[in-house]
Amino acid sequence: MPMSMADLETSLREAFPDAQIAIDDLAGDGDHYRARIVSAAFAGLTRIKQHQLVYSALKGKVGGELHALALETSTPA
Repeated sequence: MPMSMADLETSLREAFPDAQIAIDDLAGDGDHYRARIVSAAFAGLTRIKQHQLVYSALKGKVGGELHALALETSTPA
């Protein structure tokens, strides 16, 4: 069963409580999302390390319950 946008947002907010998070359903099928996450937790990390933090927060759901996730991560300005 695909991961709902609400479940995705809940998982991300638990991992990054300080973050500004915006999620878009890219295909309208509840299976392909884009997440924009702005969090101080990403400070000093490479883009790869930022994305690894997000994937860790999703506990292996990417590729399973969550088919595709495009990530945009950054720190607050």
